[in-house]
Amino acid sequence: MNRIRCANGNDAEGILAIYAPIVRDTAISFEVEPPTLAEMRKRIESTVIQFPWLVCESNRGIEGYAYASRHRERSAYQWSADVSVYVAADSRRKGLGRGLYAPLLGVLVDLGYYSALAGIGLPNPGSVALHESMGFRPIGVYRNIGYKMGAWRDVGWWQCPLREYGDKPEAPRTMTEYVGSSEMRKRLES
Repeated sequence: MNRIRCANGNDAEGILAIYAPIVRDTAISFEVEPPTLAEMRKRIESTVIQFPWLVCESNRGIEGYAYASRHRERSAYQWSADVSVYVAADSRRKGLGRGLYAPLLGVLVDLGYYSALAGIGLPNPGSVALHESMGFRPIGVYRNIGYKMGAWRDVGWWQCPLREYGDKPEAPRTMTEYVGSSEMRKRLES
């Protein structure tokens, strides 16, 4: 039985087991060396203060994870978040990506975000299909933006509106304010 829950620093090893081969063996991630266990723990712990980071856990351990992060530093971007999802190689094509993204996007709505954005290293038809099935639409391509594995790589950008865009939006809440709320429990149980 799979369970979706908020990640914490103790999940770093399971998350790194999924992410390290993607860094090492593909051009999907633009990192060229996998982060250390300490660095992954630090990433998780610093992210979950402001943004959601979810894991899908079964009796086999962590099978996938999804998280949001700041889109850009300037204040006017505060209502937009970048999102990513990664699933273990032997757990792909079982709906885990959708199963992680649905609550992640819901949490972003609850926190007060208006747009989710995803950068996808191209080509990556599986990721494109997943994002488009979740309501993301293509908005542009950074051509030859990164060099990895002996070639220049493109990154496509997809955007998903999370709510109606209104005048005078309130600043998004932090995860610290949201964790443990009834809203959060409903999101993770659905």
